[in-house]
Parts: sequence; structure tokens; C-alpha cells
Amino acid sequence: MITSHELRSKYIEFFKSKDHAEISGKSLIPENDPTVLFTTAGMHPLVPYLLGEPHPAGKRLTDYQKCVRTGDIDEVGDAAHLTCFEMLGNWSLGDYFKKESIAWSYEFLTSPRWLALDPRLISVTVFAGDENAPRDEESAAIWKSIGMPEDRIAYLPASDNWWAAGPTGPCGPDTEIFYWVGEGLPPPGSNKGTDPKRWMEIWNNVFMEYNRIDEKTLVKLPAQNVDTGMGLERTTTVLQGKTSVYETEIFRPIIAAIEAVSGYAYGSDAERDRSVRIIADHVRSATFILGDPKGVLPSNVGAGYVLRRLIRRAVRHGRKLGVAEPFLTKPAAVVIENFKGPYPELEDNRAKILEALEAEERKFLETLEKGEHEFEKMLPNLLKNPDRVMSGRLAFKLYDTYGFPIELTEELASEQGMRVNREEYEAAFKKHQELSRAGADQLFKGGLADHSEVSTKYHTATHLLHEALKRVLGPHVAQKGSNITTERLRFDFAHGAPMTKEELAQVEALVNEQIARDLPVTMTIMKLEEAKAVGARALFGEKYEENVKVYTIGDFSKEVCGGPHVERTGLLGTFRIQKEQSSSAGVRRIYAVLE
Repeated sequence: MITSHELRSKYIEFFKSKDHAEISGKSLIPENDPTVLFTTAGMHPLVPYLLGEPHPAGKRLTDYQKCVRTGDIDEVGDAAHLTCFEMLGNWSLGDYFKKESIAWSYEFLTSPRWLALDPRLISVTVFAGDENAPRDEESAAIWKSIGMPEDRIAYLPASDNWWAAGPTGPCGPDTEIFYWVGEGLPPPGSNKGTDPKRWMEIWNNVFMEYNRIDEKTLVKLPAQNVDTGMGLERTTTVLQGKTSVYETEIFRPIIAAIEAVSGYAYGSDAERDRSVRIIADHVRSATFILGDPKGVLPSNVGAGYVLRRLIRRAVRHGRKLGVAEPFLTKPAAVVIENFKGPYPELEDNRAKILEALEAEERKFLETLEKGEHEFEKMLPNLLKNPDRVMSGRLAFKLYDTYGFPIELTEELASEQGMRVNREEYEAAFKKHQELSRAGADQLFKGGLADHSEVSTKYHTATHLLHEALKRVLGPHVAQKGSNITTERLRFDFAHGAPMTKEELAQVEALVNEQIARDLPVTMTIMKLEEAKAVGARALFGEKYEENVKVYTIGDFSKEVCGGPHVERTGLLGTFRIQKEQSSSAGVRRIYAVLE
């Protein structure tokens, strides 16, 4: 039986045998990308290179990447959906294309030397074509040439088999690979299009051959890229003959830890089993987020809010299992132990992970106590209602003001022989979501990994700001994160006290002095050790390849960075600091604009 760790190793070994350079997976917290809170796919950190930046490791790349997606969090607890997952990926940056990509995918899956999957249990999908782009007959023909039966090939629309970075930019058809999860052998004619519930997706090969100019205009790209991704957890499930990711060694030890603290035997009750699976997924996700080199802490905004929601949802489901005290550190310790090999940062941050989990649990338990107290204060008036119905408006107030979950409100109401007007609650909640989404749309403007002229200027300006802060405040200053939109830059840095007006003025003047000098911005590819030897600054918490890009700004700044940058500082305009404030303990934050 192939384990998940063996699958990860085999994948990298296979593509290295096809002349791919292994690169390091990146942080879960995207750098300089305001459009997403987390790295959501294996290709996410490689977008600059898929858009044309040369990669220092070459044109053929492979890696494994941890990812977080919470868009379908309500589906978590079924057989396949996860919030945190790993993607195994390989890329061609203007090198090979469909023929090699498809052939290698099939070889890795079916060859006795690699995964040895039964070809009879594999089916694929290709793009059916529409008014913008033709049917992908080329991919279908390649599949047929290597032995895929025609009735195992489904032609599906753009909603299924077209990938794009955003409303404009690189895009193209993809071909997805599925494995049979039904009983026996698949019947003739069965594929994802005709029999969707019995085929599980395990691999996706994206062929970026077009550039979208507008809604109706596609032009061929001069350099055609391949971006592929294989889901490690789902493929492990298939390889081990399991019907659920939670039955694999990825999750069974975590579930055993939940059984130990709850006293509940997994497999005894369908609803409680779902709670166990949700706790296992959410604890694993929270552990990875907290253990990331750029990890965030629970908060009420952005990625910190998502983390808080995962932890609190796990606590709620713990209560359903009868657990009243903090317990998440037990399964979290199992996650750290089982994944510290491929992700050593988990062990490095063990204390931080466990402390943050317990602190958030205790805080939420206090919240629950407050909510229960508020419910008791409402109760006399509620009992006067002859219909024995609690208004959804009051239930939402408990949620909005105290963070008290609707499920617990319904539970308390039920104990008093009452019910909650769920329709009214859902309406209030939906309105709240729409307002929140409108705010998020304002916060996360722009396309994926925006490389516009304005954003490029801001990216270059962060280098000048970083160096200026070091020169004014001292060598202890180190970048702790940045966020760039087309309206401003945000820069987080290590410093123990608020900056004075004089210090801010000095930094601003120093940056503008370098802009006025119209310094050249040059890039050199060199070994990481060589870069350090020549004084190039590397960012805290970043994983680098053996070969890196070093951007030098005149005689002022030298940093390891992926880009993009302007050619001369004189193109930036006037730099102005808008405000400086605390970000977290020992970390300050600057907002600045170019005018």
C-alpha cells in the first residue's frame, strides 16, 4: 500500500526523471497578492512565471504545495472535501505542451514502476469548445493514442474544462483525470459526463495557450505553458482502495486522538462521525496555518478571521461529542508529528501552534458562556410568546454581537419547548454576508497576482522602503509581510515601538531621494549562497530555490525577489507615507502611496 508520504516522494522523483527541477513549496500566506487570503492552488505562487517572468530554476518545474480553500467549507465532512490540502504539481514554462504532459500523467498513474493504477478505472474530460475557442480535439486525440477508450472521454463545457487567472490574461482548456470509485468495473459509456457521482477527480492538466483580451477576444500566446496539479489526499484515497480521505493514514491518527479526548468511537453514528471529520479537517487546517512561517493568529479580519472560524467550528463540533473543555491541542500535536517531515516549520512552531489553539478555544468557550447568559436574559420575554417562536432577528443578534452560533441558539430554544424562526435568521445573515462581501470586494480589488504597471511600481517601492527603514531605525528591521494593490502599498516590519514623526519624515525623504536619483534596477540570477555573500537581503520565512533572482537598485538596495520591478526608480513618482501603526506584537505597519 502506497502511503501519502510515498506518493509525494514518487511524484517528485518521477518528474525529476523527466528533467524537472524540484522547487520548494511556498507559504500559505501569499506575498503581494491582495486578491486572496491564502494560497489556494499549487500554481498560485508560480503565477508571475506563468505570466512571463523567467524562473531561476528553468522551464520545467515540480513541487508539492500546501493549500487552503474555504469556499466550500459547508461540504467538509463528506468523503472528499477538505479546507487544507496538498497539491503535487509540475509545470512547463514555454517548453513542452499537451503531448508530453498527457503522456507523462498517464505513465505516472499506470506504469508498474510508479502508481500501477488499473487503466480500466481511469477516465478523462476535455474542453467541448464554445463560441470563443474550439473543441480540444488535440487533447482527445492524444488520449486515444495512448489507449484511452473513446467512451471514457467526456467533452465538457468551459465551466468544467477551462482555466483562467482572471477576467483577462492567460487562460486555456484543461483535461482532467478521474478514477472510478464505484463498485466493480465501470460499465461501457461511463465517464464524468454520463456518471459523475462515481468518478473522483485526481489530476488536472491546464494548457495555457490563449491570452484573453476581453470577454469575447482570445489570442494565441507566443509561449504556451502547462500547469498541472494532483490532489495528494484524493489520490492517496484511490491508491489505498478507500472510499473517503478520512480512512487513510493522513487522517486516521488525528481521528484516534479525537476519539481519545471525546470518548466517542468513530463509526457509531452518522451525525457524530461527521462532527469527528469536521474537527479532524479543521484542526489540521488550523495547525498548518498557525505553523506557516508567515502564519497568522486568530482575529476578526482577513486570514485571521478564517482561522478563527475554523477553530471555533471545531470547538462547536467537539461540544456535539460531549467535549466541554479545551481539547484541540491533542489532535494538533498528532498533525505536527505526522507532517513535520515534509513541513519542518510545524515542529519549529510547535509551541506557537498549541498556545494559540488553546487560547482561542478558551476565548470561544467564554463567548459561549456570554451567549448563553444573554439568552437567559431574553428568555422571560420569549416565553410570553404564545407561538413559542424566537425571532430570527434576536437569534442573529446573538450571533452578530456575541459570536453565538445559531445551532446552539436552536438547541437552547428547543430545551425550552421553542423553535427559532430560521428563515428570518437566514435573511438577516444573508444581508450581513452581502455587506461583508461588498467590503471584501473593495479590499481585494484587482486580478490574480496583479502585475500591472502601477502594482509593479509599488512592488519596487517596497524595496526602497525596506532599506530606508533599516538605515533610519537600525539593522533589526526585517520585513514581516507586504500587501500591494493598485491604490497603495502596505509593509509590515519588525520594530518594537511606534515611529516618531521625525523618523517617518526621514524614511520618506530617503526613499524620495533614491527616486530622484533615477537609479537603475537590475536583475541577476545566482546561487542563494552567492546572493547572501554579496549582501542580498532575503525575506523572513520565505523558502528559496538553489538559484534565485537578485534585484539591485543602484548602490542603495539589493534583495532576493521574484519581481516584478520597474527599470529605473525615476519612474515611480513621489513616495508618501499615509500612516504608521501597530500590526501585532513587535511588528509595525506602514501604508504608503506613489503620487
